[in-house]
Amino acid sequence: MGPVAHSDGDVALHALMDAILGAAGLGDIGRLFPDTDPSYEGACSVDLLRKVLDLAGGHGLRLSSADITIVAQRPRLGDRLDEMAERLADVCGVARGRIGVKATTEEGLGVTGAGGAIAAHAVAVLVEG
Repeated sequence: MGPVAHSDGDVALHALMDAILGAAGLGDIGRLFPDTDPSYEGACSVDLLRKVLDLAGGHGLRLSSADITIVAQRPRLGDRLDEMAERLADVCGVARGRIGVKATTEEGLGVTGAGGAIAAHAVAVLVEG
């Protein structure tokens, strides 16, 4: 069973989008892409990320760097983190060294630690220009 979500459920990209929107003072993805809008059902998070980057750009801001931590007991993501960071750098138009993607577990604690959910946290640095 995949993620239970309105869009494609990519928690890492959702966290990054919220970080970008927050840093730009532009709200959050729940307001921008509400789950009550059927046009976003099954939406590709990469496409939504591009819209968020365009929105920030329209306000004179661009992504300088970002760091994402994925919290998941499973699947184990260690061997995919570099690939994820490279893809994100390409989508975001920043150097590979400006994107960090890490994974951790909660060592069996809580719903994520029991393998019942995946979470992600992100920080985004925006600059004018």
